[in-house]
Amino acid sequence: MTDAGAPANISDDAVPGRIDLGGSPEAAKPYRVLARKYRPASFDDLIGQEALVRTISNAFETGRIPQAWILTGVRGVGKTTTARILARALNYELPDGSVQGPTIHMPVLGTHCQAIMESRHMDVLEMDAASHTGVDDVRQINDSVRYAPASARYKVYIIDEVHMLSTAAFNAFLKTLEEPPEHAKFVFATTEIRKVPVTVLSRCQRFDLRRVEADVLMKHLANIAAKEGVEVEPEALGIVARAAEGSVRDSLSLFDQAIAHAAGTVRADAVRQMLGLADRTRVIDLFNSLARGDIAGAFREFREQYDTGADPVVVLSDLAEFVNFVTRVKIVPATADNVAFGETERLRGRDFAAKLSMRVLSRMWQMLLKGITEVQAATRPAAAAEMVLVRIAYVADMPTPDEAIRMLEQNGEASPVVAASAAPRHAPVPAPGGSSMLSVRAAGSSRGDASPRPQMVAPAPDGQSGPAAALRISSFPQLVALAVQQRDLLTKAALESDVRLVRIEDGRLELALERNAQRTLINDLSRKLEQWTGRRWTVIVSNEAGQPTLRSQNEAAKNQRERAAEADPRVQEVLARFPGAKIVEVRRLAPEPPESEIISEDPAEMPDGDD
Repeated sequence: MTDAGAPANISDDAVPGRIDLGGSPEAAKPYRVLARKYRPASFDDLIGQEALVRTISNAFETGRIPQAWILTGVRGVGKTTTARILARALNYELPDGSVQGPTIHMPVLGTHCQAIMESRHMDVLEMDAASHTGVDDVRQINDSVRYAPASARYKVYIIDEVHMLSTAAFNAFLKTLEEPPEHAKFVFATTEIRKVPVTVLSRCQRFDLRRVEADVLMKHLANIAAKEGVEVEPEALGIVARAAEGSVRDSLSLFDQAIAHAAGTVRADAVRQMLGLADRTRVIDLFNSLARGDIAGAFREFREQYDTGADPVVVLSDLAEFVNFVTRVKIVPATADNVAFGETERLRGRDFAAKLSMRVLSRMWQMLLKGITEVQAATRPAAAAEMVLVRIAYVADMPTPDEAIRMLEQNGEASPVVAASAAPRHAPVPAPGGSSMLSVRAAGSSRGDASPRPQMVAPAPDGQSGPAAALRISSFPQLVALAVQQRDLLTKAALESDVRLVRIEDGRLELALERNAQRTLINDLSRKLEQWTGRRWTVIVSNEAGQPTLRSQNEAAKNQRERAAEADPRVQEVLARFPGAKIVEVRRLAPEPPESEIISEDPAEMPDGDD
């Protein structure tokens, strides 16, 4: 070990990114895990964090160095390591004094580097906020920050898992963090950035460390394997890289374990066995059986994997991951060029992506996602997993609603009644384990809304204002359309559901009120009609029963259309193809009334309100 003020000794077998503990190379050293042995020592050694490195590099070169940084990201992406590299860069000095200020260029170990990277430098203080959460711990930092550093250029405070500090501790930090002495710098690290108060975040420069891509991790692991003299299959590296989920430390820990498990060449089969993963080729075979609707073959393949020790949840999870991979290949074919996936996986993924439709893949994903949750909660996971496979295989060769309708139209003449294939967005994919929802459009039937299409009011003649150009209303649907045109949705809703028409004439309206009608409805309606039409209206409440409300009429018409659609033999055949399906909507295919229809001032030109 070297002192803080003395230059570090570098052994002859030192490698970039690795700091020697010092001493004779021949001396017996305890084994250090790969995650510690190959911990980055400079910005050049960081992988997958190009944005962070570029920003910090520019800040150092221009002298725009903030008083505090906060680093966030998932476990193992390099938050604490980056904090130590920052502390080293801030205090980088060479024995000859050639470096006079902070720099990111650190080709050799400086005076303070080894002590900083080993967390034993007196001016670089590391605190674990998970075990020092109180205000007293922060108060000690506030007291010590006033004193100048003993030997380094800056005092650097590295606080790991800073989100664990109490509210009082955060509040005690605020003043010091906003106006620290010139010789003090703070570096915070956290995996839960949302738990850090905004008052702290606003005083720091924030850096989000990204998950490292699997192909980048593979190259990193391959370089380490070469330095360690370990033979490893590329597919095994891909398995380790994907299992790490973007964490460099996790990948090195898993690789360390794989080397010990293999006791020789690290092979893909050994890594799968170590991680409890199903054989990727067998997962693809299971996917193939499900896609073909071969339930017996899927059962046989699943049972063989289960008998060899594969966990049912893991099998379904790997199956879902492959479905996701095929979907990505279908959308972005270049995904299949990623070397992090095995050659078999890439070749067969391309083949499945070309053959399977997006709807089939989406349906499989939804059913697997729901099935994994069911298997996790089941008392017999294997049996629950088999039932999930039955559902997937059963619907594999079942056409979607629009495909079924298209087949019916191809077998016979084009259906004038059922035309859902013309608008596939109205035919959603059947929900797994539930009833299908079929949207049917019927030609010749009226729309679900009994009121006519909102019509434009005739413009006033030149020189006349809107109210002066009197409008004539002779039917109740025209009155509702006028409320729509005036954008008075409350009045429209009241006319449709709260009143029953007794009779209507131009300037006179007799209504029967529903029990839930507002008391002020009659006065409000009289006033608004006068404003909209330019003449006074008499609106009275009648004792007669009147016609049913427009809403009741609409629902009755809707029920009649659905019964007519259900009686159609083509619709009955579609419903028979999809057990549990039902008609949810019937729409008219006839063209809509033209926009040019208007409410005329001449009663003779008024359209019939019942049309």
